Amino acid sequence: MTKDIKRLDLNTPDGAQLNMDALYQIAPSVFTESRDEKTGELKRVVNFDALRQLLGDNAVDENRETYEFRWVGKDEAKAEAARPTDKTLRPVVEDSVDWDNTKNLYIEGDNLEVLKLLQRSYMGKVKMIYIDPPYNTGNDFVYHDDFAMFSDEYDEASGAVDDLGNKYVKNTETSGRFHSDWCNMIYPRLMVARSLLAEDGVIFISIDDNEVDNLRKICDEVFGEHNRLDRGEMVWINKGSTKGFNKIVKNHEYILAYGKNSDLVYSCFGQNRGDELDGLEHYCYNKPSPKNPFNDVLFKKGSRIEGVENIEFKDHVGDEVQLKIVSGNMIFKNGELQEDIILRGTWPYKNQIEHYFKNHDKGIPTFDYKGQRWTEIFFNRKGLPRYRKERNTKIISSIIDESEIPNYGSEDIAQLFKKKEIFSFPKPHQLLIHLLSFFADKDALVLDFFSGSGTFAHAIMEMNFKYRGNRKYIMVQLPEETPADSEAYKAGYNNICEIGKERIRRAGKKIKEEHPEVADTLDTGFRVLRLADSNFNPGVKASPSDYNQQQLDLFANNIKTDRTDLDLLFGSILAWGLLLDLPMDTEEVDGCKIYTVNEGDLVACFAEKVTDKVIEAMAEKEPLRVLFRDSCFDSDDKKINLFETFKQKLDWTDDEAFNNIRVI
Repeated sequence: MTKDIKRLDLNTPDGAQLNMDALYQIAPSVFTESRDEKTGELKRVVNFDALRQLLGDNAVDENRETYEFRWVGKDEAKAEAARPTDKTLRPVVEDSVDWDNTKNLYIEGDNLEVLKLLQRSYMGKVKMIYIDPPYNTGNDFVYHDDFAMFSDEYDEASGAVDDLGNKYVKNTETSGRFHSDWCNMIYPRLMVARSLLAEDGVIFISIDDNEVDNLRKICDEVFGEHNRLDRGEMVWINKGSTKGFNKIVKNHEYILAYGKNSDLVYSCFGQNRGDELDGLEHYCYNKPSPKNPFNDVLFKKGSRIEGVENIEFKDHVGDEVQLKIVSGNMIFKNGELQEDIILRGTWPYKNQIEHYFKNHDKGIPTFDYKGQRWTEIFFNRKGLPRYRKERNTKIISSIIDESEIPNYGSEDIAQLFKKKEIFSFPKPHQLLIHLLSFFADKDALVLDFFSGSGTFAHAIMEMNFKYRGNRKYIMVQLPEETPADSEAYKAGYNNICEIGKERIRRAGKKIKEEHPEVADTLDTGFRVLRLADSNFNPGVKASPSDYNQQQLDLFANNIKTDRTDLDLLFGSILAWGLLLDLPMDTEEVDGCKIYTVNEGDLVACFAEKVTDKVIEAMAEKEPLRVLFRDSCFDSDDKKINLFETFKQKLDWTDDEAFNNIRVI
């Protein structure tokens, strides 16, 4: 063994290289080799003449007029999406909940950088993305990436700057680049986010009329117009205040809907609406709304209601169901409606409903009509039963009105924080449960990279509790500071991330307190990670042989002094493409800490002086990957011994040892 140990590549994937790899899979004949001017090594490149021949008449000349959506800065925005980053994610154990066991992630930092960092580990793994980005109303904070700065004066625009130097300023309508700035912000984030979606994955984006036209064009380009889910958008009827309006009041917002591959999305559409829910013991819907005196109830199989806040699954048909629960419990067992229910006032049709259940077949309520078996029972205002086929539960409407999903997002916050003003205009978590129920199967991984107050995380916990499953989330949020005169700041929340984390803590605690039967099984925890500059001092990408004697001290201290072993471990997990929620163990051998990720997916030691005993202990774990600090070895003999130990213990070949062992 004469090879030196490979250094672990700490940069994120190059977007252009990812595109090259994808093209190579479908058209290897258009590739050739060329020598890299910087490294002198041969690399794979595209022969455009060959590609043009392959495309035939479908290739477009550069100077020909074509239909496309252009804005100032688009080319740089596209380049930024492909540009790698050397930043990292640092674990924040003290802010986390149930660190050792949870599968959920909460990440603080600029979402473009974070999305790039997630690519190696999560490419093609996310089933559903939901985002509620800035609407560009003239007062929103818009992330200004470096490429969007067009002048020195613009660079020095007054605004907030985070710890990494990223600027986020208010994008006012007086700006000459008002719409372009917003497009430059959203475009690269959607480009990178698409790579994280599974082939049958979906993305939903809430937006209003300020940028809906531009967003639709961008999504058509990024995801493909053919991957719109039907018409590609839903309308959420959101009746807000009429104050300040003297013409047309806006009572709706949009939710754009796209799939990675719409054909595959349709093939597994509505999984939660059929087979999964069929296996549940309880299934009914109750819509709590302080503005509506009625609560809608859907009976299916055995169903039980224990107070309005406990039944939230949405499956509504107009205003057919008009039962009001005033007090007590309503229980339907074995085809009978129990007596401990008080209907609203002296409702004249109560007896008809009770008569129906008491005289119905025991077990699952059904009704044969024209040879078809109907399994869901509704009651109209006259108290007469009505029926729907099971297949109708797998249809999602393009219009979501207040009768289905009332706008009680502020009430969500008020219940948890005892104040509505902690966070402005949060989405109701029931809206996200509505979308999840159609598109996110019980083991789905979901992502929200404009996570705000953490509504999506709240929805996932509710979804897992009510309808079973182990759905996992990744929340990403810029730590945007709260204004000094805001209720949030006065309550001690200095930035939005603090609000989001606390909302998730309180929502999870509330579920477990109200339902102790799930306290030991429901995952309400999350690991907190924070975006940071590289763990390494500048100029450490070269190997030790590239340094002269005077530079070796610098190389030996290539890691920043404020970084811990856990920082290095998570940076390496990202670089090696492992999941960030994997379990990990620590043990000490000869004074050196050994870290084991997921029982051997990665075994690492960052101690300065690694002994033979430490190396043997690591090899005994039968790892798939092995990692050390480069400063662990001060001679080639030790490196050779390292390779030989792992080859003997694990029966590795020279190439396997060379590929499986890395240093940082």
